Amino acid sequence: MRYFCTYFDHHYLLRGLALYESLKQHCPSFQLWVLCMDNSCYNILSQMKLLNMNLISVADLEKSDLELLRAKRNRTLIEYYFTCTPSFLVFILSNHPEIDIITYLDADLFFFADPEPIYAEIGDHSIAIIEHRFPAYLHHMEQHGIYNVGWLSFRRDERALTCLRWWRSQCLEWCYDRVEHGRFADQKYLDDWPDRFHGVVVLHHRGANLAPWNLPNYTIRGHGHRVCVDEQPLIFFHFHGFKQRRSWLYDPNLALFGVKLSKVVRSKIFAPYIQMLNAVRREIPLQEVRSLPSGIRSGMTEFPVQENISSTSCGVGWLRGILNKLKLFLNPKYCAFVFHELRLLFNLQYIIVIDKHVI
Repeated sequence: MRYFCTYFDHHYLLRGLALYESLKQHCPSFQLWVLCMDNSCYNILSQMKLLNMNLISVADLEKSDLELLRAKRNRTLIEYYFTCTPSFLVFILSNHPEIDIITYLDADLFFFADPEPIYAEIGDHSIAIIEHRFPAYLHHMEQHGIYNVGWLSFRRDERALTCLRWWRSQCLEWCYDRVEHGRFADQKYLDDWPDRFHGVVVLHHRGANLAPWNLPNYTIRGHGHRVCVDEQPLIFFHFHGFKQRRSWLYDPNLALFGVKLSKVVRSKIFAPYIQMLNAVRREIPLQEVRSLPSGIRSGMTEFPVQENISSTSCGVGWLRGILNKLKLFLNPKYCAFVFHELRLLFNLQYIIVIDKHVI
């Protein structure tokens, strides 16, 4: 049995459900604890009654941690979410003695394969963390953290509990969405963990935490239904900053990191994620769920969801006109071919969906 936890509000509900569904597909035996950051999220998930998903309201967490509740007064909502990360982990370990190792997952992760190779790498270690793995030209982004709070594992032992208690204390004191005196949110605190604490392992599997910022490091290939990262299987991808701009238009957030959208990344990584988001959208008792305007722990300015992006190399209105004309004369297969050529011509970084076909 593998034990995971995550948190999100109703804005990130689709992503959280996509994460859950990917675990169902690729992790044979698991339990997932979800900290619901608002009542809408809690009520919707309660109605869905999903197998192996355990719900915790933020009010219940706050009742058990008055210091956390007090910290809520002097930080923004997203900063408070960051502050909750170590407190949430402590809460789960304190209330569920059956857990041997608890793994925190960001809600915008999505699994493509069984995570067992990661646990094999953890072995007998007490704490597992993973680097951002920025390429050289993005090295300056390490001001937001050498390590990424996308996957964190803690064993139920004194070494991991010591680390968690220290991290919680630091986040209660200072956890803001800015770089200041070598700190950033809940994430920058991880930088010295391999030296500060015993039993820390830095995960090196190339297929773990593949993300927009580290794609240039690797050769990505598709092998049937599998995706390989330098010949290692892709285990999970971090869809940081991914946005649905319109009902038919998606921004993979690659341009921010100077990354071009390749065919294999589009068809083998982003297409399955878009299809899963659309599938879970149909299952929830809510008409519309919009994404947060910025990615978790981005530390960078990003466009709001309804941003008018006509100032880019190819505007939404121009694209819509082209696509409508194509649909009149061409089937989706030929639309895909034409848009591929337009993508090359205009260096587009968007993903288009026509009649359920991802282009």
